[in-house]
Amino acid sequence: MHAQALNRSHLVDRASLSHGASDQVQTLFGAIELTGARMSFAKDVEIYGENEPADYVYKVLTGSVRVYKILQDGRRQIEAFYFPGDVFGIELGSHHASSAEAVSASTIAVVRRSALLAAAAKDAEVSNRLWSHTARELEQARRHAMLLVKTAQERVASFLIDLSNRLTGEAVELPMSRQDIADYLGLTIETVSRTLTQFQQTSAIELATSRRMILRNRQALLNLDS
Repeated sequence: MHAQALNRSHLVDRASLSHGASDQVQTLFGAIELTGARMSFAKDVEIYGENEPADYVYKVLTGSVRVYKILQDGRRQIEAFYFPGDVFGIELGSHHASSAEAVSASTIAVVRRSALLAAAAKDAEVSNRLWSHTARELEQARRHAMLLVKTAQERVASFLIDLSNRLTGEAVELPMSRQDIADYLGLTIETVSRTLTQFQQTSAIELATSRRMILRNRQALLNLDS
């Protein structure tokens, strides 16, 4: 494990001392956010790296996170974005299959994976939440794979609708860059920008600023996404 990972591990261990396993699980899956096992990450700072031990599970408290892989040809493929309330970093194996970075300045709640699994073994509610979370992650991965075979317009429309649903509103403040969107959709940044301009010209969306987007005609986007 490299120095950055060692430093993260030390901070998490120190932060976790003040709470038992059940409290940490509440921090992860409950409505009450407890103080203690929290870490702050500046924009673009790595939270964990691909192939590092998956010793911890994470929940976004503030900010946003991207999970990604670097492909053999050097391209970046973003697999998912996570926003406040989302849990990430639960792996099937013992090591992380991808890397995670803060898209924007973020506060993350951290719990030991062993504590979560121990609680799930004893508490049916925690176990059910864990299984539900895993099922949602698998469904999201399936939907993302299906997205990548659609046309550019269909991909961007689907992304905007999903983002609006997750951030609960027709007016969306995009935490990610155009390059992030392109790397998530498997498109070039030029194609993403051109498609957004086309959507604005047809009044499907309004680009109030480079990061603020208003969905003016959700049905037009839904028709593309169907």
